[in-house]
Amino acid sequence: MELLLDENLSPRLIGALSDLYPGSSHVEDCGLLRSPDDQVWHSAAENGFNIVTKDSDFSERSVLDGWPPKVIWLRIGNCTTARVLAALRDRVEQLRVFVDSETESCLVLSIPPAKHI
Repeated sequence: MELLLDENLSPRLIGALSDLYPGSSHVEDCGLLRSPDDQVWHSAAENGFNIVTKDSDFSERSVLDGWPPKVIWLRIGNCTTARVLAALRDRVEQLRVFVDSETESCLVLSIPPAKHI
């Protein structure tokens, strides 16, 4: 299961997730930094990636156009890269089931707010 991380996510996540999501990439690594969503969408579809984003635009497009690519929409607001990393690591099985689904085009992942003590 290869992920393409949108520009609103840290490129450092790729190395930290390589054991669970081998072959994944960041838009920066693919020469797609600051590219229009259409270009990112088509590149992901052509190269077998599933888009991971914090941007609702890709989720809306997945409803209209279906898949591929599949979209993993992180509805997490502003949070640390460590929290994004934990969410993607903790939900690897959920992501596998989603990617294998013949009917779903978008998976929404929410992260509860951090508890402040």
